[in-house]
Amino acid sequence: MRAFAHYVNAFPWQCSAAMVDEWLGDLRSLRELKRSTIRSYSEAVRAFCHFSTDPAYEWSQTCEQRFGTHPIQVVHEWNTAAHVQVNEADPKKRAFTKNELNDFFALCDDQVARIRAFGRKGWLPAFRDATLFKTAYAFGLRRYETRMLDAFDFARSVDGPEFGEYGLCRVRFGKAKKGSPPKQRSVMTVWKWTPDILEEWFTEIRPLFGIDGNPAAWPSERGMRVGRQRLNSRFVAYRKELGLDDGVDFHSLRRAYVTHLIEAGWDPRFVQEQVGHEHASTTSIYTCVSSDFRRRTLRRHLDATVAEALGGQETQA
Repeated sequence: MRAFAHYVNAFPWQCSAAMVDEWLGDLRSLRELKRSTIRSYSEAVRAFCHFSTDPAYEWSQTCEQRFGTHPIQVVHEWNTAAHVQVNEADPKKRAFTKNELNDFFALCDDQVARIRAFGRKGWLPAFRDATLFKTAYAFGLRRYETRMLDAFDFARSVDGPEFGEYGLCRVRFGKAKKGSPPKQRSVMTVWKWTPDILEEWFTEIRPLFGIDGNPAAWPSERGMRVGRQRLNSRFVAYRKELGLDDGVDFHSLRRAYVTHLIEAGWDPRFVQEQVGHEHASTTSIYTCVSSDFRRRTLRRHLDATVAEALGGQETQA
């Protein structure tokens, strides 16, 4: 509401529906905000107007007495974005394919080796970011969830003792609902290679950062933990070097995690709990199964149907 008032340079009792229409238009065309973000802004203004015009609070009468006018509801169906479909995500956004993911992680490792071979100091941050990217995929984490991990967030799992000290990852800064604290969840380790990369990082590499008193899993050279912009720039640089389209972003690691578990036959309910989705429909949106997987699935079921039919004919004979 403050952003809207600043844009129109007017008090709430002076605002009109035309002002909202102009403001939202600029948000779309100039700032290029997402449709869901614009709707969130308009709903905030709608809620404020509903409060300010509610007779129970007598704001309308007070404004009329003091200013000769009163606030009105300025947000309507005709000047706001309608929520017409469940998934409004950018259609360009997608998961890594398995080959792309292998190439991406291979490039991460090559960069570390290349920088270290030239005797440059930057190999430590490159190693950190490479491990961070792999961890985000290994547990299906969002960028902020990954950044905010501390060393003690990894622990043994009673159900997966073979993973040792890295059987689960405690996510303490999960995506929260508006007005609520961050959601917490425990993510079980599923890939056999995960403990190896974490063991190497925490026992051999991380101590080289000089981390006395710093609990962050991914410390920065100058601060407590690695910055978001640093991760973004590194990710984009690797993506461009591989020639991948901009539909692949950090969140594609999380999409790939969901997709690859589903393709591997993991129970959808388990996958939903792992990534912390409240509804199964949200998990389904993240699932980007490949055409090859769909062909294999179709072929397997068709072959089973044919075999069952032939078996029934032999029984009758």
